[in-house]
Amino acid sequence: MTSSTPGLLPEGSKPRHVAIIMDGNNRWAKARGQSGIRGHHAGVEAVRAVIRRAAEQEIETLTLFAFSSENWRRPRTEVEALMQLFQLALQREVKKLHRYGIRLSVVGDREGLPAVVRKHIDKAEALTADNTRLHLVIAANYGGQWDIARAARRLAERVDRGEISPLDIDENSLGQAMCLATDAPVDLCIRTSGEQRISNFMLWQMAYAELYFTSVLWPDFGADAFDAALLDFAGRKRRFGRTDDQVEDAGA
Repeated sequence: MTSSTPGLLPEGSKPRHVAIIMDGNNRWAKARGQSGIRGHHAGVEAVRAVIRRAAEQEIETLTLFAFSSENWRRPRTEVEALMQLFQLALQREVKKLHRYGIRLSVVGDREGLPAVVRKHIDKAEALTADNTRLHLVIAANYGGQWDIARAARRLAERVDRGEISPLDIDENSLGQAMCLATDAPVDLCIRTSGEQRISNFMLWQMAYAELYFTSVLWPDFGADAFDAALLDFAGRKRRFGRTDDQVEDAGA
C-alpha cells in the first residue's frame, strides 16, 4: 500500500538501508571563493534535507559518513573546525530529531574523538533511544577495516575466554560482532561530487549494495537528488548470485 506523499516509492522498490559518502564540501566552497569550513557548514543544510526526505520515504536506516579514520590527516585547523561543527550539530539538532521520532546512533572509534563530543553523543543516543521512525547513523572516526578488525578481535577474545570455539566463527558470527549488526545490510550507497570509490566505508555491510555516484557536490544534494538516487535503485535488478530467470520467478 502506497502513501499519498508525493514521490513516495512503494514498498519493495526502495532500499531499507541507505548509506551516503558526503563528498564535495571543500570543492563547493572553493568554487565560491570561501573557506573549506564554510563548505562544511553548507553541507549541514544538505544533511537536514536528506534526513527529512529519508524519513518521508520511510527508509529504515540512513547512515552518513561524517568523518573517516583517515580524515585526521587533513589540516589541523580543518579537523578542529569539523569537531566543533559536530559538537554544535549534536547540541542543536538532537531535540528536533527526537521530536520527529528519529533515533540517532554514532558508530566508529569513539575513543579518538574529543571528550566533549563523546559526552554529547551519549546524551543524544540516550534521548532518542526509543524512537522508531528512522534510524539515523553517523559514522565518525569510522573505517570499514577498523570495523572488521574490531569484530575479529571481539571473537578472538570470546575464544580466549572459552565461550566459543574457533570453529564457531563464520560469516554470521563475524557479522554479529560488526557495527550495525541489528540493522539491515546497506542496500544503496550514494557518493556525491563525482568520485567513484567507497573509501573504506562500511566494507562488510555493503557486500551487496547498489552503488550510485553523482557529480552533485554535497551542499547541493537535497531532497530531489535523494529521490533521484532512490528511483535509480528502484530500476536495478538485484540478483544476489541468482540468474535473471530465478529473480523473475521469485517475484512472480
